Order: sequence, then C-alpha cells, then structure tokens
Amino acid sequence: MGVKSDTDIFSNSMTEEDPNDNIQYSEGDAAKKPRWGPEHAGAKELASKYTAGKRFQETVCLFVSIALLIINFCYLVRYFDSSQWFMILVCALLGIVTADFCSGLVHWGADTWGSVDLPIVGSGFIRPFREHHIDPTSITRHDFIETNGDNFAVTIPVIAYTAYQFYTGSPQEIAETYNWKMFLFLLAVFVSLTNQCHKWSHTYFGLPRYITLLQDLHIILPRKHHRIHHVSPHETYYCITTGWLNYPLESIGFWSKAEALIEGLTGSKPRSDDMAWASKVQ
Repeated sequence: MGVKSDTDIFSNSMTEEDPNDNIQYSEGDAAKKPRWGPEHAGAKELASKYTAGKRFQETVCLFVSIALLIINFCYLVRYFDSSQWFMILVCALLGIVTADFCSGLVHWGADTWGSVDLPIVGSGFIRPFREHHIDPTSITRHDFIETNGDNFAVTIPVIAYTAYQFYTGSPQEIAETYNWKMFLFLLAVFVSLTNQCHKWSHTYFGLPRYITLLQDLHIILPRKHHRIHHVSPHETYYCITTGWLNYPLESIGFWSKAEALIEGLTGSKPRSDDMAWASKVQ
C-alpha cells in the first residue's frame, strides 16, 4: 500500500463543511441504513454500553491524575535550575514525540485487535474505538471526563512513582534525576491531553482561534490530517497527539509489517471485530 498524504482523502471521509450531516447510506436492500453516524445500529449499541461504573472509574482516575500532576509540578518548580532550560526544551520535545508514538501504538492495537466482548478490557477500553469508527463525531458530544478519563488513568503509575521519588529523595538525588523526571512529567501531560487533541480534530465549528492556529501549524493534530485515518478500513495514520510520526511510520510500513507478523504468529485477522460492528444493520 502506498503512503497516504494529507491530500489522499477519498470522497467518503467527513466533509469539513458539515461533518454532522454527512451520514452515508448503503444501497439496494440496505437502502437508508446508515453506514456510519449516530443512527447506525452498531453505534447505538456501543454507545449504550457506556456504564455508570465506567463513568465512575474515569472520574476517579482523572482527579487522582490531576492531583499527582500538580504535586509533581510543584516539586519540579521547587528544584528548578535555570541553567538547565535547554534540557527542559529537549525533554518537552522528546515527551511530545514519545506521546505521539504511544498514542499510535495504543490506537493501532485497540483498532486492530481484540473484541468488545473481552472481559473488562473489551467493554471498558476497546468499545469506544469501535464506536468512534462508526460514529466519528460521537467524540465531539462527549464531555471532558468521558473524552479524557482513560488517558489520565494510564499516567497514574508513572506520576505516582515520580511523586514518591520526589518525596523520599534527597536534594542531590533529585538534582541527578531531575531531567528524567521532567521528561516523564511532560510525557504524562501530553498523554493526558492526547484524546482532547483528537476531539478537537473532529470539531469543525466553535473552536477557539488559538486551537485552530495550533492545528494549522501542526503543533497539535490537524483536522484534515486526521481525516486520512477515517477512510475505511482505518488502517493508517494512527498517531493522534500531534500526528508528526504518521508519515514516517507509514513510509516504512510499520503498522502493516506488525500486523503481518501478528497474523502469522496467531492467525488472528486484523480489524475483524471492527468490520463486524461496522456491518451491523440491526
């Protein structure tokens, strides 16, 4: 498969002019059955699987993560050394690139493998990925907790550990590992905000000017860039923090080679569960 650029967007991707009205329909016997959108049978069923328990987990994790981020930030300010400003910039760059790659890896894994029927992981983690492909604008109707709860959750083990190191470490030990802790902190921040950047890439109206400017400068995930991923069968451009790594990874066939390896070892077909939900008509 050739490398897709930002201009390689087929006619069945969301239109920038009015994505919420761009509901596509099948032909023949399935006429007037939406291929995707909020009225799609699979989208309705998947949306109904968002439970009160899941909401509680997201809420708790979000507030715990924010508290730990604040604690880490206070320690980083306390032990800040102005002579290390250049290394902080390096940490920021490495953090955002690492977050972009991690977002792609998680996105590819959840899009390509597994099933909504898997215990815990399926309903709690894979479900929103399946819903998102059938109803891409559903994310724009999610509030901050539903959008970002899981991303904040995955940062907790790392920032809890760094907070503990700050609390128990001597000033000398903290100085020796300061840059590493700064990298982990900034990585956690970028990971936490990844799905918010993803949400903004699906939001075509009402965004603040500074967000659209960051998108236009490709500092965060641009809207037109992410539309490439939403051309069925959703097999490319998985990185969703900034999208910087999408073209390089596509150029070397990173995802397709990983899929071929896993399919060869396990016999599992990539995106089989995703296709099953997309084809639901009742």
